[in-house]
Amino acid sequence: MKKIFIFLLPILFFTACGDDCYNAPQPIVFEFVNSNGENVLADGTLTTYSIQDENHNAIQLTKTSDNMVILENVGAYNGTKNYTFYSNLKVFDFSIQSSEFKGGCDGFQINKLTFTGVNMQVSDEKGYYKIVLE
Repeated sequence: MKKIFIFLLPILFFTACGDDCYNAPQPIVFEFVNSNGENVLADGTLTTYSIQDENHNAIQLTKTSDNMVILENVGAYNGTKNYTFYSNLKVFDFSIQSSEFKGGCDGFQINKLTFTGVNMQVSDEKGYYKIVLE
């Protein structure tokens, strides 16, 4: 039994990071607030919102239980893509710069988010971006 285990251990090790191993980019999460820091999704001020990429493809968004928005399936590319956020409160542009993940598995990592727009206030809050919309 011990010999079988020793024989199988290297096989398991080499297949663990084989073709099926993939590191997805870290999720991007937005919290939308007003100038007083109050969440505009929670208070009902932000009623409609969407994001499109530079090719006008809609980005899937997921609203969390704590009234934040997760951008789904972004950053899985090598290079920079531009996006536009549309809402009943404000429209702004941002870009995501990503690169291939250099590790034991294939994948991508998000290197930089850049926001552009008139009077944009964005802060990196360790795990999510707080964006002032009013």
